[in-house]
Amino acid sequence: MDCVLQAVVWVFRCRKPNKTPQTPKPVSATTTTTTELSSITDQSASFDPNLKFSMTKLRAATKDFSPKFIIGDGSFGTVYKAQLSNGVTVAIKRLNPDAFKGFREFWAEMVTLGMLHHPNIVKILGYCMTSSDRLLIYEFFQKGSLDHWLHLERNFTFIWGTRIQIVKGVAKGLSFLHSLDKPIAHQNIKSRNVFLDSNFQAHITDFGVARGIDNSTSYASTQSADAMGYCYMPPEYKEGLTSATLEADVYSFGILMFEIATGKRPNLPTFLYGKEIGIAEWARKMLAQDEHMQMLDGSMRRDGLIEAHVKEYFEIARMCTSEIRRERPTMAKVFRLLNSIPM
Repeated sequence: MDCVLQAVVWVFRCRKPNKTPQTPKPVSATTTTTTELSSITDQSASFDPNLKFSMTKLRAATKDFSPKFIIGDGSFGTVYKAQLSNGVTVAIKRLNPDAFKGFREFWAEMVTLGMLHHPNIVKILGYCMTSSDRLLIYEFFQKGSLDHWLHLERNFTFIWGTRIQIVKGVAKGLSFLHSLDKPIAHQNIKSRNVFLDSNFQAHITDFGVARGIDNSTSYASTQSADAMGYCYMPPEYKEGLTSATLEADVYSFGILMFEIATGKRPNLPTFLYGKEIGIAEWARKMLAQDEHMQMLDGSMRRDGLIEAHVKEYFEIARMCTSEIRRERPTMAKVFRLLNSIPM
């Protein structure tokens, strides 16, 4: 309860005029009850001194959250594109009320992103909160999600160099999270949670199930595993492990590497010799037969492609998706290995 009171005090401090909000301290929302949540009035804060937010302004910018402004949705909410009165375009994530009652995810993402500053991690600009709504305001990326460009943009195909650039960006962002004094396990790495800027640089988003890792408290709920998506989920989660681990992020990143290079959706059936198998098993079997070039996205141009680099790339992905958790490399090592592959 003390943590909740501390959180509310911090929120009111953020609303004082002409003051830049303090960087929030981590808040535990797991003990917050529905009664406590309903007592919270309209609150807002900006992490950017040049921007101001309120629920009234955000409702006006989205025409009361009209479906025509929706640009994405996920396990914990719907994302809207909105232009503020000063002309700045932002992305607004409106959390689902049924997702853990929306409160824990709101605090997890707000506190986590409010403290993080890295070129490969999406920047949170502020938040708004009422007894019934939790909104997160992000910087807007015109090109949208990696998932869209890999699987839905039919008249466009990434060249090899751009795919490597994106992979390195995600690896760099994850390495940063895992190397903090109190490491953060993202818990939801997938192509829908990687956004691209105008130069196709990668930015990791969606920290709704992120968890700090330390020796005393390490936890991920069943809903966290579900949010990850079965195809990105490491085998230990499928077997019932409920601890948030950095190794789970590494596994999901390895699946993402396969997805980016092959153009295959991990959640769709993959066939080898007429048998349906998962993308990780398919990749292991293909690599065992030295068929790494045949694994590449068939629509991708091959000019200038060096086979040794392709083989090295897939070997890194194979290590990341090891069935044995302790055999997976750290993200710091993964990033170092990827840096040896030219774009």
